[in-house]
Amino acid sequence: MKIAVVGASGNAGASITAELSRRGHQVTAIARNPEKIAQLPGVTPVKGDAGDKAALAALIAGHDAVVSSIHFMQSDADVLIGAVKQAGVPRYLVVGGAGSLEVAPGVKLFDVPDFPAIYLDEAKAGGVFLDRLKAEPQLDWTFLSPSALFFHGPRTGTFRLGGNALLTAADGNSSISFEDYAIALANEIETPRHARARFTVGY
Repeated sequence: MKIAVVGASGNAGASITAELSRRGHQVTAIARNPEKIAQLPGVTPVKGDAGDKAALAALIAGHDAVVSSIHFMQSDADVLIGAVKQAGVPRYLVVGGAGSLEVAPGVKLFDVPDFPAIYLDEAKAGGVFLDRLKAEPQLDWTFLSPSALFFHGPRTGTFRLGGNALLTAADGNSSISFEDYAIALANEIETPRHARARFTVGY
């Protein structure tokens, strides 16, 4: 498949790009600083600005799917969604956040009293982005939320998938490596199971 990754130089974006390369896909890796993107088989680094709708639409046109991996406070949902629609890309996948996942019915993770203040604005912006996607009448989107702790670690291929609730392990921890998250996202691209929906991945 031909897949565009917007924000390919970041932690999640780089892992997703590497996973798609490993699987033999043709990847257009878009970043403001493409020199930071690793040289990998099938990967073409391209300079691009996620804040420029027309320019981004031109870069992603002709792809089978586009993935955006950009901090929500540093992006505009209307620009990104508008670029995908303008380009006519049939599938849009978003690297989501954990903050909007539920820890109890109707209670989001970012609503709990001890949620770290430093991450609150970003987490809430992710929830707004998800709501914006839900309001799209026809766009084929998928929003994949990681677990609470998102880190560089082993590529195990062993994890669980969930829906709108935060996944926690038996020890109470909620975590997923960037590398295993990338596997879950690549699986969703190759075998869509969460069209127009949010899901989550964790150990």
